[in-house]
Amino acid sequence: MPDPRRAGAGPVRFFLGTHHPHWLRHLTVPLFVSDRTLRRYRTLPVATCPWALDSGGFTELSTHGSWAHGPSPRAYADRVRRYRDQIGNLAWAAPQDWMCEPFITAITGLSVAEHQRRTVQNYLTLTTIAPDLPFIPVLQGFAPPDYGACVRRYQDAGVDLTTCPVVGVGSVCRRQGTAEAAEVIATIRDAVPGVRLHGFGVKSTGLRRYGHELSSSDSLAWSMAARREAPLPGCDRHASCANCPRYALRWRDNLLSSLSPNTAGPTVPVRSESRIPTVRAPKQRPRSPLHGSSQVRHALR
Repeated sequence: MPDPRRAGAGPVRFFLGTHHPHWLRHLTVPLFVSDRTLRRYRTLPVATCPWALDSGGFTELSTHGSWAHGPSPRAYADRVRRYRDQIGNLAWAAPQDWMCEPFITAITGLSVAEHQRRTVQNYLTLTTIAPDLPFIPVLQGFAPPDYGACVRRYQDAGVDLTTCPVVGVGSVCRRQGTAEAAEVIATIRDAVPGVRLHGFGVKSTGLRRYGHELSSSDSLAWSMAARREAPLPGCDRHASCANCPRYALRWRDNLLSSLSPNTAGPTVPVRSESRIPTVRAPKQRPRSPLHGSSQVRHALR
């Protein structure tokens, strides 16, 4: 049974991943949006829902092997400030962190320890440049002990993780439903009792296994699931529902309904399908990077 004294015990706030930032105008459920898609918008949507920002680190590192082609920390902070002020309802923003999956470290040629050092340093840089913005620290590693080492890096830098609204757990998306991922979460909890955790890419299997230890999670897995299925009845304008808010909301509702009351967060009532708004891309919206994008294949992480 979950220990109710632990900070993560209780309902999980689930952020629905989307590669279409204009959904922020229409949906009311929490959304997870990548800077890589949002930064292309000249006119930003005004959010009708809470949302969180992903820096796009997985795609940046898997494509380029570094952040050298990405925005500088100052440029990224400037964009996040614009999002906060013009879009509104921004819950938090991820830093420009360094994932630690073995195939990523093989691309960068750097060690897990160096990825951790750079992740912590970027967080410190961003919070120094822009202390008014809601950047969150992210714990990176691969083996469970790595995450304890990353905790110590933050502590040595004077960061009290227990005072942060939430702390991200990276490099778990592809193994989110495994016992090893559960051990990662337990390792962090033992190192920092009371910390509030966000599991990047943690969905049904992971939430059922250790969701009571998390404060929030996100996933874009619905889009890949929709590619493997026929369109929903009535969705006769597209070949698949990989870009369909109707499918995404149904997937989210089914996910949360499958969890125990202690794990599933308070759901935002989904309107009957006949009343779900038709969401169309704005005229100036750039082409979606969905097709062939590693960002979508790995659900933003």
